[in-house]
Amino acid sequence: MSGIPEHERATALPRIAPQSGTAFVLRKGQTLRVVDPCGEQVADLYAVALDEAGCWLSSGRSIDYAGRIYLTTGDVLYANNSRKMLTITADTVGRHDFLLTPCSQEMFEILYRCDGHHPSCFENLARSMRRFGVDPACIHTTFNIFMNVTLDSEGRVTVGVPRSRAGDSMELRAEMDLVCGLTACSAEGSNNGSFKPIDYQVDG
Repeated sequence: MSGIPEHERATALPRIAPQSGTAFVLRKGQTLRVVDPCGEQVADLYAVALDEAGCWLSSGRSIDYAGRIYLTTGDVLYANNSRKMLTITADTVGRHDFLLTPCSQEMFEILYRCDGHHPSCFENLARSMRRFGVDPACIHTTFNIFMNVTLDSEGRVTVGVPRSRAGDSMELRAEMDLVCGLTACSAEGSNNGSFKPIDYQVDG
């Protein structure tokens, strides 16, 4: 076992491979547990209401109602129409981002002058959530679990090394029936230069 890379070892939880994503239904009252099995890996989470068109996760509403940009245990993630979507019930890290949009092909081209295709969270979310009828145009700012974003006094944004270590996790309870998209982030700068998996579990 010692010769096998940690991210390739067997896990009892469903695993999202590096630079990929998945989507699933999360029913009201169920808990989503997101685990960083190797450390320093971001997971982009997005959610839309299962049976209400035009109801999707809103960073603006959530930050406004929480009164701060760093959300953690006890905070609620709200929809654009101010309905409660998810409540954070456990968090072993305490630093996550809700300011930045999911990485995209255009982002890699504009910010990093990337030539050719680059895997991205937006592409992975769009592909995974499409089977539930989610229009890619409805995918807005994601809740970037384990992402370490800071602001200076002038409002400049810095993306630092995630504070999560192997085994760190977050748990979120659904306050309505949801379609959730979840990724193992594809941006080098968000994950300290390497790509690792994300584990997750739905309970309840």
